Amino acid sequence: MKKLLIIEDDIAFSNTLSRRMGKYGFDCKVVNDEHDILMVCASFLPQYILLDMKLTTQSGLQFIEPLKAVCPDSKLVLLTGFASIATAVEAVKLGADDYLTKPADTKVILQALIGKSAVTQLPDKVMSPERLEWEHIQQVLKHNEGNVSQTARQLNMHRRTLQRKLQKKPAQR
Repeated sequence: MKKLLIIEDDIAFSNTLSRRMGKYGFDCKVVNDEHDILMVCASFLPQYILLDMKLTTQSGLQFIEPLKAVCPDSKLVLLTGFASIATAVEAVKLGADDYLTKPADTKVILQALIGKSAVTQLPDKVMSPERLEWEHIQQVLKHNEGNVSQTARQLNMHRRTLQRKLQKKPAQR
C-alpha cells in the first residue's frame, strides 16, 4: 500500500482529502499540528507527502528540506491557495517535486503524486449525478423508516415524483 502523509492545518479539508486518497489505495496519515510534522514523518516513512504552504504559524516551505532529509525518496507536493511564480520556483529549489494550487481536483493531485499514466489506469470513483441523487433519496427514506410521504416533504418534491425516482435505480457509476 502507498503511504501518504497529508500536512494540512484545515482539519475538515485534510480529512476529506484523506478519505478521497484512501479510495485510490493510499494509506493516509494526517498531521494538523505543525509541531508534529517531522516526528510523524519519521515514524510513518511515507512515499508521498502533500504539504500545505500556509500552515497555522509557519510556511510549509520551511518544512520541505527537513521532510526531504527524513524521507529523501518521498515525492513531495506543495498545495497552496496563494499561488505565485516566486513561491513555485522557491518550492522546487527547496526540493518539492510539484506545486499545485487549491482547490485541486483529486485527479490532478493523483497525477502529481503517481504520474499521469498511472492515473488513467485507476478506476473512476465518481458517481453520476443521477446515482448520487438516488443514494441521497435512499438515505432520507431510511431515516424516515420507509415513509414515502414524509420523505417527499423533506426533499421538497411531490410524492409521485419521488416514487418515479425510486423505481429508476441508476447504474453504479
